[in-house]
Formats: sequence, structure tokens, C-alpha cells
Amino acid sequence: MKYVRTALYLDFDNVFTGLFRLDPAAAIQFASEPGVWLHRLSTTLSGHSTRRWLVLRCYLNPSGWVGHRDAEGEPARLYFSRFRPSFVRAGFEVIDCPRYNATKNGADIRIVVDAVDALSADTVYEEFVIASGDSDMTPLLQRLRRSDRRTMIVSPADTAEAFSSIADLILDSQQLLALVQGEPVDVDDEADAAVAAEFGDTPEDVEPVDQDQAYEAFRTRVVAEYEKATAPLVMATLAHELRAELGAAISATNWFGYGAFARAVGSLKLPDLQMSQHQLWDETRHSPPEITAPLVPRIELPDPVERLAALINLPRLPREWWQPIYHTLSEYVHSHTFNLTQCTSWSRDRLREQGLAVNRNTVAFIARGSTFGGCPLYTQPPPSADEIGSAFVNNVLNRTDTESFTEEELTAVRTWLGAHPEDEPDPEPELPT
Repeated sequence: MKYVRTALYLDFDNVFTGLFRLDPAAAIQFASEPGVWLHRLSTTLSGHSTRRWLVLRCYLNPSGWVGHRDAEGEPARLYFSRFRPSFVRAGFEVIDCPRYNATKNGADIRIVVDAVDALSADTVYEEFVIASGDSDMTPLLQRLRRSDRRTMIVSPADTAEAFSSIADLILDSQQLLALVQGEPVDVDDEADAAVAAEFGDTPEDVEPVDQDQAYEAFRTRVVAEYEKATAPLVMATLAHELRAELGAAISATNWFGYGAFARAVGSLKLPDLQMSQHQLWDETRHSPPEITAPLVPRIELPDPVERLAALINLPRLPREWWQPIYHTLSEYVHSHTFNLTQCTSWSRDRLREQGLAVNRNTVAFIARGSTFGGCPLYTQPPPSADEIGSAFVNNVLNRTDTESFTEEELTAVRTWLGAHPEDEPDPEPELPT
């Protein structure tokens, strides 16, 4: 088994507060059980290798806190220092970073200094994992790239494009929540989702298998099925059969470090391979399968919406799709105990029942926007569709330089996204990026 020498630097305040705004329960799980998600991260998006954590540092403001409700439902402060022992037990070196002023605790500077120092250490660190959504880290990533080191960003919020474009790998908030909660990290892997829905979890009595042997067994089985297939193979069925055969080797390594069945198959470099969301086939021997899932129509966006899509990666959706998304999110929070990972999956499935090809990343983008726009989905009483939509649009506009848009263009954006100026709530300050 190949190991990658890795250093991880965690800006606790940035990551925890970002997750807390999205899903308080999941954020507390992240801070209370770091050893669990750290173990999963060692094989997540790592290819056919495992990360060996040579440096684990957590930068934490011991007097930092977030507003929370205690067991009696009364407002209280949840201090970050409560989680310090959890990180110590998980093997982290916890570095106190008290605030220098009202807004900064100096964690970002400490991370930069420590990471640059690590470049000149006797040990050669092959990968640097920076757990922070702070775009002030951009020069650090540029420095690491110049030294030919692989980098991963673990971010609790939407990151600036200049920041994310430099990193080799990005674990966004939705994937981080999935990692913490023990779910597949590839949030839009349709084959894995179909396996879970149709067949359930892996049987508990399957004996663990050595990872290298399991990968070779995986290769042998997939190649054999691919070569003898007379028609496109259903990925969910093949993935289920492989889970039953290889057992814990797949679950423990999250598909051998590739994070999803489809990417693990892609690593085999099968000749003339083509894949859709549900099937794989040999383009020289098989006819492409018929597309049964709804597709996002190609549309012409109004100019101001097009500019926003380019600036902040706004989903390119038809105008008439936005309101159903807000209504579906509202339906979820009115009928479920909130869990963001479940929310995105449930909402995607609900929307596809309506013929709208919306993926989980799009749902997560809108859920985050609503939260950062002043309307967290977990609030009580649950928010309405209009409140969710208005908060989302408010956040979209706050993330852009509105001075470059005329009032008519801003009105066009609000109208396209299905919200109106008079409905906008007062936003909470957006997390720094």
C-alpha cells in the first residue's frame, strides 16, 4: 500500500463556525469526533493510496464561541475550548490563537508560517491539507504549488475562485458534512446512491480484505464483466455485487481512495470506456443507452444573470425552476428534522419526480446561500419558500459588486431567481472568504 506523507492545518474557528451555520448538529459532531472523520479523510480523494498524517495541527481560539441553545432550550454560549480535548485525543497538536482584535485571531498567519517552515524541513511532505475557507490562504497555495506539492482545501463555505482554482483537490462543505456523517463523499455519484437505495448497506459479516488485494480483485472482476458484456452494464448492480464480494475493503477505503464507484472504474483505464450516470459501456461494441433522466435544458440567460453565473458559479437553471426548488426545501424542513446531507438528497429526488434535473450540488448551493443570506434552514419555525428564496437572492447579490449592475439589471436578477426586493430579509454577515 502506498502512503502519502501529509500535513494537515485546521483553522478551527473558520471551519466550525462555517459548518455550524449550515448544520449545527453536524458541526458539533465534527468537533466532538475528529478522529472519525480524520480516519475517513486518509483515504478520501487520495487515489490508490492512503494519507499518512505526519503533521496534524488545529489552530483554535480558546475563548471563541457560537450562540447555541442548551438542553432546556435556553440561549447559551458554546465555547470552542470544549472541543480541545477531542482534538488532543485524535492526535492533533492544538495551538491557541486568541483574538488580536474584534475580528482576527491570527490563525491564518500561523498556518502560513508553519506550512512554509514545513517546506524546508528534513521530511518531504508530499501533500498539504488546508482546512479553511479563508481566501487569504491563496498566496500560501501558490507557494506550495511552486514547490511541487499537492494541495487540498477543506472549506466550510463557497470559496473564492482564485483560491479554489490553485488547489489540486477541494472538499467543499457538502462533502465535508458527508465525511463527518459517514456518508459517501461524492454527493452526486448516482451509482452509489442507487446502490444504497436499492440494496441497502454492505452485509456486516463480510470479512475484511487487504486493500491491495481487493483493488486487484476489483480490477479483475470489472475487466471480466466489461469484456464479456453484450450491452451497457448497470453501474448500481455491478457496484452492489462488488460490495458483496469485497466487503469492508470498499467501505473502509471509500472505493480505494477514489471516493466513488465511477471514479474507481475510471482508474482502470478500460479501453473505449464510456459512462453515464447509471451505466457504462464500450463505445466500439455497444450502442449508447437511452437517456431516461431529465436533462437541464440549454438556455440563454439574461446578461446580468450570465455575469453572475460566471462570477460566483451560480447554477445555470431556467427561470421557472427556482421557485420549485425553494418550495421543495421548505417542504423538507417542515416535514423532517434538519440534516443538510439528507436535505440535499431528499430535495434532489423530490425535484426529479417533478421532472427537474437538479443535482445535490445545486441544492446545497442554494441551501448555503439561504443560510448566509439570513435564513438558515434549521431555524424554528421552519422558513417558507418565499423566505428561503429571498435570503438566497440576497446572498447572491451580497457576494457581487452590485455597483457594476444597474437597478434594472438587479431587478432582472431578482425576477429570474424568483424573489422580489420587498421580500428580502436583513442578512447575517457572510463568512470571510
